Amino acid sequence: MYSLNVPVPSSVAALASRLATELPTARVRSRGRHTLGVKRLGGDGPSDYPRLEARTREVLAGTAPFDVRITGIEVFERAPVGSSPVIHLAVESAALRELHTGLCEEFEPVDDIEGDGYSPHVTIARGGDLSAAQRMAEREIDTTEWAVDELVFWDSERIKQVSSVALPA
Repeated sequence: MYSLNVPVPSSVAALASRLATELPTARVRSRGRHTLGVKRLGGDGPSDYPRLEARTREVLAGTAPFDVRITGIEVFERAPVGSSPVIHLAVESAALRELHTGLCEEFEPVDDIEGDGYSPHVTIARGGDLSAAQRMAEREIDTTEWAVDELVFWDSERIKQVSSVALPA
């Protein structure tokens, strides 16, 4: 499975990693593996990638850099996919949502997590104690904002970046 993601600045990854240490029974993301998903693109293997990348680049044509903002800590108590709860950094960005919507017109949205169900976020940890996750979500954190001037194509099977596209595309 391939996806298009926003690279997460080191300050955001460090925040997520630091918060994850307070959730000892949850499964945490390794350093360098924090991402902000824009859209899952599909694909069953390396032979699908060139076609998916080409189609995605067509959709991205003319996309300008945009801002995103981490606004707080939230919890998905029951994740549609994978272990629950999912504690995450909530992300706000009208431009990111617009980009996601445009990609959903080209690539079939994944039920419950894309399209109307899209909730941009950076995962801190999955599983573990729900009450600990809920307590963490009550905390206030400083707002972090950054300009997105690059998007990355991600291979979830090999857990690595395949390529990138600079904005404006």
